Amino acid sequence: MKKHILVVDDHDDIRDLLGRYLDQHGYLVSLADGGEAMRGVLEREAIDLVVLDIMMPGEDGLTLCRYLQEHDGPPVIMLTAMSEEADTIVGLEMGADDYVTKPFSPRELLARIKAVLRRLEHVSAKEPAASDHSVLTFKGWSLDVHQHQLTREDGLLVDLSAAEFRLLKVFLEHSRQVLSRDQLMDMTKGREALPFDRSIDNQISRLRKKVEKDPKNPTLIKTVWGGGYMFTEESKAV
Repeated sequence: MKKHILVVDDHDDIRDLLGRYLDQHGYLVSLADGGEAMRGVLEREAIDLVVLDIMMPGEDGLTLCRYLQEHDGPPVIMLTAMSEEADTIVGLEMGADDYVTKPFSPRELLARIKAVLRRLEHVSAKEPAASDHSVLTFKGWSLDVHQHQLTREDGLLVDLSAAEFRLLKVFLEHSRQVLSRDQLMDMTKGREALPFDRSIDNQISRLRKKVEKDPKNPTLIKTVWGGGYMFTEESKAV
């Protein structure tokens, strides 16, 4: 079955060029010139990956990337200029899966698309049996895997971004195991480490603020010197 790619770019020439190129290489392709059109396509079609330009008028790529993460959208490859390096890092921290720097060749983008889709399929095939359970619990807390809801021990719901949800889910499925940064990125994003691999540290910092009583002295998500991170509490699947 053909994979469906959505290209979001306000430049007609880039959008149409990529659309024709990806179509010639066996993909279904939809095009959008901005956020409103993007959301319209996502409502109508099952999209496997979004190619998203950062610099666009109105809702820029970072805003749309955040929207996709909050709504558990498809993987994202960002199109970015060298001068937008800081925005690129922010996008990766939000959960974008890869990026291509302008000017770029369509062949390079095609290779990135194939790599992201291949890694996502590989990670999905290796997910442990705990993923079949609807709720993962730890120390009075519960994570509803299907509803993407985290409930605190006192019954209050805690908002999680899509990236934070994936990270916590991985920790609960591998509780009391030391996981390296590379392992965490592979398990949560399904891609090889990018040059900005400190993004996983920022995600963990944000997650600690939501699950730790004292984020500056964490007891649930411990840093293991020279190793990575470990979720210290035993989790159960129910």
